[in-house]
Amino acid sequence: AVVSTQSTGTELEDRIAHCLNDIKDWMIVNRLKLNPEKTEVLAVQSRNNFNSWSLHSLSLGKTEKPIIPASTVKSLGVKFDMYLNFEDHVDATVQECNRHLRNLRVIASKLNFDLKKQLIHCLVFSKLDYCNGLLYGQPESNLKKLQKVQNSCVRFLFGSKKIKKWDSVTPFLKEAHFLPIKQRIAFKIGLTTFKCLNNLAPKYLADSVDLKRQSSKTLRTDKDYFLLDIPSVPNLKRTERSFKYSAPEVWNNLPYEVRTCPEVAVFKKKLKTYLFKEAFCDL
Repeated sequence: AVVSTQSTGTELEDRIAHCLNDIKDWMIVNRLKLNPEKTEVLAVQSRNNFNSWSLHSLSLGKTEKPIIPASTVKSLGVKFDMYLNFEDHVDATVQECNRHLRNLRVIASKLNFDLKKQLIHCLVFSKLDYCNGLLYGQPESNLKKLQKVQNSCVRFLFGSKKIKKWDSVTPFLKEAHFLPIKQRIAFKIGLTTFKCLNNLAPKYLADSVDLKRQSSKTLRTDKDYFLLDIPSVPNLKRTERSFKYSAPEVWNNLPYEVRTCPEVAVFKKKLKTYLFKEAFCDL
């Protein structure tokens, strides 16, 4: 449920409770039951208005146990917190990846280079890439945590004999042809945008992006028909991290020959090549 913080605390609690009761009634009609003990509620708000209003509990009825809002909730494997800064999700991802890396180091001497690379992709990079589009626009502190995990993967891949303790990992990251974390996030958003424009994505995502409208006066930039319309500036700063705002920013910065690819496979290849050159342009 989305409610306005302009209302009073009591009004907000009543509206949220009413929404939960509607969900409960819908589930009863469809022969389901809303279990209060397994139901999680997260009150998302900014740091500016955190002290002005707080949600203490929600009741589904006099006979039901009240629901206490949680500081973090997990949905589809992603941890959401009340500020939507995804610090808990990043920390959990780092912890899971490091656990796999510790197990892989035990058998590192028995693995060749190609097998190490396959295991890194299966066990670690699959965790780093999962829902990483949500991390667009995150502070560098969060992205550095994930980048350290990828750097550890590169050290595991090449071994301590080739990469000394104080050596830079960046040249070996390029040699392994791994996109850094920031570029991997841009790759996910660019690929999702391509699917939205080519009717390969769900409708709720495709409705978030629109091609740029052509003006009545013809300009040189109007000849590019593959640019996205940039929405107006949102009221909340964190809203700029949503797909509606991140997709035009990533897509419009791509070269024309990348945006005009006819097939997904060709687009993915050209997109990775472009992001790879962008990441290692100084090497």
